[in-house]
Amino acid sequence: MIIVTGATGQLGRQIVERLLTRVPANRVGVSVRDPQRAKEFADQGVRVRQGSFTTAADLAYAFEGASQVLIVSVDKMGEEAVRQHRAAIEGAVAAGARRILYTSHMGAGASSRFQACRDHAVTEEALRASGVPFTSLRNGFYTASAMQFLGHAMRSGEIVLPADGPVSWTAHADLAEAAAVILADEGRFDGPTPPLTAARALTFDDIAGIATEVTGRTTTRTTVPDDRFRQQLVEYGTPDEVADQLLGVFAAGRAGEFAAVDPTLATLLGREPVTLEAVLREQLPDGEGTDRL
Repeated sequence: MIIVTGATGQLGRQIVERLLTRVPANRVGVSVRDPQRAKEFADQGVRVRQGSFTTAADLAYAFEGASQVLIVSVDKMGEEAVRQHRAAIEGAVAAGARRILYTSHMGAGASSRFQACRDHAVTEEALRASGVPFTSLRNGFYTASAMQFLGHAMRSGEIVLPADGPVSWTAHADLAEAAAVILADEGRFDGPTPPLTAARALTFDDIAGIATEVTGRTTTRTTVPDDRFRQQLVEYGTPDEVADQLLGVFAAGRAGEFAAVDPTLATLLGREPVTLEAVLREQLPDGEGTDRL
């Protein structure tokens, strides 16, 4: 049985939906914190069990009978994220899974300037130490994150952010489909995958040009110092730790940590990945609807 964790989240839900087009529902199980939120999967014949990453013992029931376990990384950073990932790995090992998959990041590395990428590197080391074959999905930076950075900009016509570097913004839907393909073709990748990215890396200068073309209204790009951006975040109520983590995205971008592009994702999909321009056009049809970003 293939077990997917976090199956009610933005990425996990789409992975399960696409996996169900490739394997029978009775071969799929999900581990979720709230089984009621996964009722639509249960109705299709998917095994739904409650499980959290609190301790490995809590996952014994959720992972029972697993041949593969896909661990969708948690939406936390730092020691807590690593602790939860380790618990999930230990739970998969205890359940007898023959392969563990993990949603990592293209920038995973011990020296990354972005905390989440350092967390992914530590988790990958835990996977290597587990003794079980593993696949680490080196996902491109989510396009949804770019949309969050652009939310105010698309209304004001001005992108006001720290200096950045090129980023291979990649759609959740494409990464979910790739994960499903890899799960259905067990063992296709051993260890970290190549970067699973869109075909082009973009700076926010590039994105300003794309937004101008898509909306028909001029969008400008203004660079602000890191400390001023951090101060603004804190003034708006962002916790200090989170503000520092967000700044890490820009520091890592300037260092080129997210600039790689690779054809692997396109090969898995059998088509070119969705572009950030296409996402913008979808969310802003005919230049309208900026309040939805």
